[in-house]
Amino acid sequence: MNEQHKPFEQIKLIDENGMEYWSARALSKLLGYSEYRHFQPVVTKSKEACVNSGHQVPDHFEDILAMVTIGSGAQRELPDVKLSRYACYLVVQNGDPSKPVIAAGQTYFAVQTRRQELADDAAFSQLKEDQKRLFLRNELKEHNKHLVEAAQQAGVETGLDFAIFQNHGYKGLYGGLDQKAIHARKALKKSQKILDHMDSTELAANLFRATQAEEKLRRDNIQNKQHANQTHFEVGQKVRQTIAELGGTMPEDLPTPDKSIKQLQTAANKLGHQNKPESKE
Repeated sequence: MNEQHKPFEQIKLIDENGMEYWSARALSKLLGYSEYRHFQPVVTKSKEACVNSGHQVPDHFEDILAMVTIGSGAQRELPDVKLSRYACYLVVQNGDPSKPVIAAGQTYFAVQTRRQELADDAAFSQLKEDQKRLFLRNELKEHNKHLVEAAQQAGVETGLDFAIFQNHGYKGLYGGLDQKAIHARKALKKSQKILDHMDSTELAANLFRATQAEEKLRRDNIQNKQHANQTHFEVGQKVRQTIAELGGTMPEDLPTPDKSIKQLQTAANKLGHQNKPESKE
C-alpha cells in the first residue's frame, strides 16, 4: 500500500456487524481541520453530493454519539458521524486538493470505493485479465451514461459537442492525444472502438477519468460547454499526473490486447451457453 494511504487505513473501524466505517471526527483531524466544527459544513455538502449521485444518505452517513477524549484527558460523549467508504470518498472530494493529505485521500478513497463495488477485493484480484476487461468495460459503459447526463446539464448538447467534450478528457489523460490519435496509435480499423481494445489498466484509468469528471461537473455546477470541456481536460490531466506519481505506465504506452471486448463477450456467451443445462421436455 502507498505510504500516503496508510493513515486512512489505520483509522478505519469495524462495527458490530463486521462493516467498515470511519469516524468523521477522526477523519477531520487527519485531513488537517483544527476544529471539528470547521469540518461539519464539508460533511453537509457531501450529503448533498450523495443525494445528487442517487444514493441514500442514511446508507452512508449515520449520526452517532461517540466517546471522545477532551483536553483534560477525560472522555466525553460527543456527536459524531459514522462514514462509509463512499461517504469518505465524497468528503475528500470536497477538500482542498492542494493539500497533500487530501490529494492522497482522494486517490485512496476513489480507488477503494471502486473496488468495494465488487463486494470482494480478493475476488477481483483473482479474476483473469479478460474477465477484468469485461467487467471494467461494462462499468465504463454505464458511467459514460452518467457522464453524458452531467455534460448535458453543463451545456454539452449536440453529438458534436459531446465528441469535443470527450476529446478534451482524452487529451488530458493521453498527453494531448485525442480519440482519433489514440485510434491510430492502436492501429485500429475505422469501425473499431478504442475502448474495446484496452487492457484492464487502461480501462481502469479511463473509468477513473469518467467518474471524476462526472462528479466535478455536478459538484462545481458547471453551466457552459467551454467550462465543461476544460474541466474534463483537467480531470484527465490529474489522472495522468497520478499515474506518473505512482510510477505507472502512461495509457498511450500500454499494450493493445490481441482480442477485442466483442470477441471476449462472444466467447463468454458461448461458454455460458455450453454450460447451461439442457431443458427436459
